[in-house]
Amino acid sequence: MKKVALLVLIATVVTYAQMPASSKSKSDAEKIASALQAGPEFVTRNATVLDYPTSPSGEFRVLRAGTNGWTCLPGFPGTNHDEPGCFDQVFLQFLKDSMAGRTPNVQGIGISYMYGGKWVPNKSHVTGNGDEFHVGPHIMIIGLDQKMMQTLNQDGSNGEPYVNSLPGHRELFLVIPIREWDALPTVGAETR
Repeated sequence: MKKVALLVLIATVVTYAQMPASSKSKSDAEKIASALQAGPEFVTRNATVLDYPTSPSGEFRVLRAGTNGWTCLPGFPGTNHDEPGCFDQVFLQFLKDSMAGRTPNVQGIGISYMYGGKWVPNKSHVTGNGDEFHVGPHIMIIGLDQKMMQTLNQDGSNGEPYVNSLPGHRELFLVIPIREWDALPTVGAETR
């Protein structure tokens, strides 16, 4: 019986360890650390850090109060990849309205940073044959003319700037990659 219990415990630990990082339940400290990796230091230093609501129309929970008008969020819970973001007030309101099922009323330009990148379907297979393509660090802009946005590239897997929308929504935003994911330096590698 002890052997069976030990085997079940080991299997549980191994399975949990192999789960994608973003699907594991994270502590508040881990969520804050994730969120603060999403943008440049001048944004994250004094940004508010929020956690996602437990229901679409619920309230975002403050993990850390900030003072500079920027808000950072950890990766969305339950997804396969940790994709944190930092948002100005316009882009954050767009997210909140969209998540709550309200039609966003964007009245200005909104900016977001996602230094950890985003995984998108690999439509073009320009850089590999997998089902997903990792768009590297990028900036997103909302509030541009929607008719013009519809004429732009909509394939994020070719490495070029593209337009995207939140699932179930039509409002497009521009995604501008600022560095290829493969171009990121390896941790501990010496630079010349």
